[in-house]
Amino acid sequence: MGVWRIGADELAESRFVVSPLLETVGALLVLVRGRPRLDLAQWYRAHRPAFQQLVAGDPLLPALLDGLFRPRWIADFVIPPPDAGDRTFHDALRRVRAATPVFTRSALREGFGGPLPHRLRRNDLGERTATLLEWVWTQTVRADWPRRRQLLGADIVARTSQLTAGGWSAALAGMRPGMTWLGGNELRINAYDYPPRDLTGARLSFVPNTSPYGWVTWDEANRHAVIYPCAGTLADSRPASPEALARLLGTARAIVLTALDVPRTTSQLVALTGYGLGSVGGHLAVLRDAELVTRRRAGRSVLYIRTQLGNRLVAATTSGRTGLS
Repeated sequence: MGVWRIGADELAESRFVVSPLLETVGALLVLVRGRPRLDLAQWYRAHRPAFQQLVAGDPLLPALLDGLFRPRWIADFVIPPPDAGDRTFHDALRRVRAATPVFTRSALREGFGGPLPHRLRRNDLGERTATLLEWVWTQTVRADWPRRRQLLGADIVARTSQLTAGGWSAALAGMRPGMTWLGGNELRINAYDYPPRDLTGARLSFVPNTSPYGWVTWDEANRHAVIYPCAGTLADSRPASPEALARLLGTARAIVLTALDVPRTTSQLVALTGYGLGSVGGHLAVLRDAELVTRRRAGRSVLYIRTQLGNRLVAATTSGRTGLS
């Protein structure tokens, strides 16, 4: 199995980060393979035709995409791990564009398990890959980035809270199939038969993305990253407001209260409900005054939690009733 051996110092300095570039790679994977998450189905339907037209109009792109995304494998040069100096999408994209012909051809040969197809025997594959990613970012992701960033940030807050409460085993639970904290200093990243990898001195990042796909990556600078699908509870559909509860509290407050089936931050509620930050904050204040919701601090975040009274109210008004869409 694939195991990373991570020292205490490396683990202590690891971080959860958001990466616009790796989010764009995930979006490209969805455009290529399908399987969008429920909340991105409309995005997929809107952008898939233009993407298909782009690929059909460039003889290189079908072969390039086939080389970049093999079954259970992604070419290393398209997924550089996050760097502390990355501030924008283009900061990270520069590393894709700068990939040398030797590096790109080597990575693609590994994916094919043999010689490259004739169309890929060229020296500009890093540049062409960067141009494709820039199109995906500009045409399909950038306008939706604020909402996606909220979802990714909410996942990070939830993982950090789990880390505080239950350690790395809790924080990494369910992050991606096959990945398990084995204890000691060993993280099983998948079930493949690879030799253990020593991460001494490495910079380790955990990176959520809104696609259903996950992968791992590292580079010669000893940067390592685990990219994983963000929590589905925030990326599925907006919670329904039970009819009786909506009549009692109003639809918006009923939605906020029912969304607190687990403790959440204000940012998570904004991402989950689609309401603005000020609106969610106002509804939480009213619910707190009514003693239906309380709050507690978890590190630098504030979690809102339903009280026993709030739980009883939701249970009483949802029993045997259908929700409003």
